[in-house]
Amino acid sequence: MKWLKRLLFLIFLGGSLGVAAIAGLYFYFAPQLPDVSSLRDVQLQTPMRVFSADGELISQFGEKRRIPLDIEDIPEQMLHAFLATEDARFYSHPGIDPIGITRAAINLIITGEKSQGASTITQQVARNFFLTREKTYIRKIKEIFLAIKIEQELSKDEILALYLNKIPLGYRSFGVGAAAQVYYGKTVDQLTLAQIAVIAGLPKAPSALNPIRSPERARDRRRVVLGRMLETGYIDQTAFDEANQAPISASYHGAEITLAAPYLAEMVRQQILEQFGEEAYTSGMDVYTTISAKRQNAATKALRDNLKSYDQRHGFRGAIKQLWQAEQSPLSESEIIEQLDEMPNYGSLRAAAVLSVEEQQAQVLVKGGHHGTIVWDNMKWARRFITDTRQGPAPKSAHEILSSGDIIWVENLSTVVDEQPSENDATEEPAPEENQYALSQLPDAGAALVAISPLDGAIEALVGGFSFNQSKFNRVTQASRQVGSNIKPFLYSAAFEHGMTLASLENDAPINRWDKAMGVAWRPKNSPPVYDGPIRLRVALAKSKNVVSVRLMRDLGIDTMIQHLAKFGFPANELPRNESLSLGSASLTPMQVASAYGSFANGGYLVSPYFIDRIEDGEGNILFQQLPKVACDSCFETIAASPELDELTSQTGDALKQCAISFANEEDLAPRIISAENAFLVSQAMNSAIWGGGSWAHKTGWNGTGWRAARELKRHDIAGKTGTTNDAKDAWFSGFGPDLVVTSWIGFDSFDRELGEAAYNPNLGKEQIAGKEFGARTAQPAWIDFMKVGLDGVPEQTWSVPKNISTVRIDRATGLLTNASDHTSRFEYFVKGSEPTEYVKPSSGSVFDSEELF
Repeated sequence: MKWLKRLLFLIFLGGSLGVAAIAGLYFYFAPQLPDVSSLRDVQLQTPMRVFSADGELISQFGEKRRIPLDIEDIPEQMLHAFLATEDARFYSHPGIDPIGITRAAINLIITGEKSQGASTITQQVARNFFLTREKTYIRKIKEIFLAIKIEQELSKDEILALYLNKIPLGYRSFGVGAAAQVYYGKTVDQLTLAQIAVIAGLPKAPSALNPIRSPERARDRRRVVLGRMLETGYIDQTAFDEANQAPISASYHGAEITLAAPYLAEMVRQQILEQFGEEAYTSGMDVYTTISAKRQNAATKALRDNLKSYDQRHGFRGAIKQLWQAEQSPLSESEIIEQLDEMPNYGSLRAAAVLSVEEQQAQVLVKGGHHGTIVWDNMKWARRFITDTRQGPAPKSAHEILSSGDIIWVENLSTVVDEQPSENDATEEPAPEENQYALSQLPDAGAALVAISPLDGAIEALVGGFSFNQSKFNRVTQASRQVGSNIKPFLYSAAFEHGMTLASLENDAPINRWDKAMGVAWRPKNSPPVYDGPIRLRVALAKSKNVVSVRLMRDLGIDTMIQHLAKFGFPANELPRNESLSLGSASLTPMQVASAYGSFANGGYLVSPYFIDRIEDGEGNILFQQLPKVACDSCFETIAASPELDELTSQTGDALKQCAISFANEEDLAPRIISAENAFLVSQAMNSAIWGGGSWAHKTGWNGTGWRAARELKRHDIAGKTGTTNDAKDAWFSGFGPDLVVTSWIGFDSFDRELGEAAYNPNLGKEQIAGKEFGARTAQPAWIDFMKVGLDGVPEQTWSVPKNISTVRIDRATGLLTNASDHTSRFEYFVKGSEPTEYVKPSSGSVFDSEELF
């Protein structure tokens, strides 16, 4: 009895000392412990996301992948999997698990090794948010005290939600939402039990148990998770067996990109970084851009199709490399797939190995493990490339094009733009219908296409090259190239501002004038070298007459012309101060050109292009809202007549509403740079560049340089202008339709390489005739293909004629008034007061003296 009393005393004393020691430790460490109440307002680091105007995900930026979820959004099976594996007594302990601690202590005494098996979910939350992961006794003590404080401050569900959203799960994914996307390309509610168990097994060792790198280890760990779920009664034996036998199906999935616009995404990243700094990457902000998915997809497809068409006109440059020679044994399929997996994706192009070649087809193995066939119709275009101006003869058999062992680029014929919008997404693609592929190649040339709204400068679509993987160089904003004849509408605008009209005559005749400064004779020529003599300015611009542009510059003077060009945003100090400016020797970016053309489309205002509409924080609060300066012209009178904004909006739509809002604040209006009448006259001449002589073209026999747009689009409310530099290093087409301005450019990034010319290739279909590359043939097709979609659903509109414009009938040959009503005459537009006052004489003859021809 005496010994029993002593034993009880010792136990009591030990317990008291233990409690005192713990209390002492708590009071010692309490000042060092962080305030756990901050967990109530914790901001989980989430990546910055970039969206289109209609909510499609374009990109996300940030090291950490996280998709925060409320506890109600996480499936019960996933909750059960983590609880069974990490902390089965989570809902019953006070933050620490005495049973687990005792087990860990016994393990330490027996083995001498420290274990983390005693850490509850609450302790892991304490460690993840406030402590390091180092295994020291001091950290463990702090972890225990923090866990107790967290349990007093937060509910169990709040703690569990923090844990499931914070825990690192490999591949830079943090939390179960991101892990579901990274490993399976799914949301958490779409996961199977087998997939849930794989994710629930990752916290122990995210790298070692990764199902992509270590599928066998992941399988073993999954069995452990399922076993614990079975032991705790969360699943039955049938569910265990089914999930345990399921294959490890994980593969890496990039961000769930739904719209390919990588060049714009990079523009957004740079601007946000300048505005908000590095914190933007983890702030969870959502950036909404101005582009629409429909128009962006159309722009991507139009540019790529046009580049591939140009590239194929100039011949096949051969295989990327060869895996084996004819006399060697072929590689095994697994070896070939390994080689293909190392090849990047470029847009819709995928690497493929040629397995065998027959007379009129070839069998290929495509990246991703798909077997397919390239039939003759999908490879017969491949004349041998010699130079940019020379191609070999048309091939007659597949053996002339391909050899077994070649690695080539192919296109999946069932793919339209990109089934996988992100080129870096390694997700396996579906096999094409009937395993049909087309031979292709990565274009050498570069291209750009940008579409903006002339109302306020909002960018509707932007593509800076064939593939962001191929080149990060954004040709829309970074490629400053000679514009060629794309400069001419601005020269004609200057002429109209100084009293000339659409009916004014200039002499379309060769120029041969001695240049004293250069010591040579300058002989600018038309392209093609055809001269019509006296020609009205409407026709001269429509036919892109070079010598007429030179004469206009001589009439007005270089200084006057540069001052006028500067109004459109072109940097005056960078424009060449010589007559070559009239032929487009100025170097500008496609963005600058599109913005300037917008002034003709909107009635004379200069809008500033922008691409970010608004920025929201993770809670949907607006951090930034773009307030662009708006071009308002014909809407003024409507606004004055309808002061009720809601009524006005219902009658005229959102565009006019925005105009009305700006009208109330004049500082929000875009600056007027030319008159509405001037913009209208230039637009009319550019309309003739597409429609030529109009309904009487068969009698007068002329077309504008952009006639292909009339044939393809079949609408009269469009205007445009071709552009080709003197040495054919750049090809342009710029123009507009209702509320949409588009510029298309194509050329080589290297300034010493010309677009060249191609031989006749009947295998490529219509328009693939022999001859040099130029704006209408090389850049305009992308513009047309984009406009087919960009203006889809937009009703054809009549031209809005400014009030100060009059119409009179003129003689086509002289531009003078006429009483004739046949094909020799037409109605023409004039600024009131500038109409001709003389009538044409029956035999007027030339209006120029012969000396003006030279």
